[in-house]
Amino acid sequence: MSKITIALEAAVSAVIAENASEDSQRTPRQRANIDRAFSQILKLIAPRIRHFIRQYGLIAHWEDAEQCCAIAVHRAIHSYDPEKAQFTTFVNWQIRGELQGLRFRLMVDQRPSARKVAATTVSMHSITSNIDGEEMSLESVIEDEDALVRTESAASDYLAHAATDALLDVFIGDARSAAIAQLRKRPAPKRQPADLAARAELATRRLRCQGIDPAELEKLDQTLARDRAIVELRVFGTAPADASNDDCGVTKERARQITKRATATITRLCEQNPRFALMAR
Repeated sequence: MSKITIALEAAVSAVIAENASEDSQRTPRQRANIDRAFSQILKLIAPRIRHFIRQYGLIAHWEDAEQCCAIAVHRAIHSYDPEKAQFTTFVNWQIRGELQGLRFRLMVDQRPSARKVAATTVSMHSITSNIDGEEMSLESVIEDEDALVRTESAASDYLAHAATDALLDVFIGDARSAAIAQLRKRPAPKRQPADLAARAELATRRLRCQGIDPAELEKLDQTLARDRAIVELRVFGTAPADASNDDCGVTKERARQITKRATATITRLCEQNPRFALMAR
């Protein structure tokens, strides 16, 4: 090995040894030793860094390229395994990867797809003119001052709709459980199909539905779906703008009664369920 390779291995070993300390907080001496060893590593591979910066055509972005190389060296030290390769070989690939990523981000107009449309990379700090003819940076021209307000408003609406849907799910679930309990208390119809096969099929269907007539269960689900649509329309206003009571197939008085009972139940759920405590205020 060359002198530079030997010195690199020693400096990297020193950093790894300091990082392997079990102490949660390093002493000032340990931090100073790590910084000193890291600076020595950067000094030893500085010619290599300059070579790669020129090779990747990043001379115009020298400071950014050097920072990327420092990041690459730092990552290489923490993931280096001496048993697999020498540090000089390992760090080369790390530096190449970081510089390739930097070039990809900075030189968008060099891509084949960009060349087809004659795209040009423009700095966000370049000077341009606004609609009033005043000179200002491109960054300030394209800034959307209302973006934060719209983002917060959209996030608030999303969370409100999500909370409303969750509350309606609980409301409909409780209503369905209560209705099923009532259906189970109903006596079985005395009239049975004359056909033995039809009678056996009816008994199987009832057994599958835990003693409830499947037709009654389907009717219940349709009623609950209708009630949910009415509550969404009249209580939360989350139904489509053109929706009305006629779309639900009930009269205004019937919709008012459903809404009144639902409002009382939802209020109780908000007071009892910690998930919806905020909505009860």
